Amino acid sequence: MIVYLDASALVKRYVVEAESAQVVALIGGAQMTGTAVLCRAEVAAALAKAVRVGLVSRESAVKALGEFNADWEYLIRLHIGEPLAARAAMLAWEHGLRGYDAVHLATALTWRETLGEAVTVATYDRELWRGAREAGLSPWPAAIG
Repeated sequence: MIVYLDASALVKRYVVEAESAQVVALIGGAQMTGTAVLCRAEVAAALAKAVRVGLVSRESAVKALGEFNADWEYLIRLHIGEPLAARAAMLAWEHGLRGYDAVHLATALTWRETLGEAVTVATYDRELWRGAREAGLSPWPAAIG
């Protein structure tokens, strides 16, 4: 399985939450895992926010960020240029997505087209999950609450 991970899924790999074990298993069983380069900033921002709102301690977040940064080189990092940004703009309009969600969707679709194989989009964002399904990708998990 080829897995595209957005920040909502990647964070669960580094911060213990209800779905963390499933994300770890998904990543461990994947043939390839990738994400957009912008996800690096998104994960760092999510960890900083978790500290600000008291969900995790600063020490835990620093440790999680260090682990994420160490793993970064093992992810396929998909770059964003003008054509992909234009596609994301179209997808944002078409599917009613926020900007970064549209970029994730455009990146996953482009990756699928480049590989010529199915891509599973791992996300816990409802709008991105719906957009991935509507665009013909396989969203993961199978259902989102």
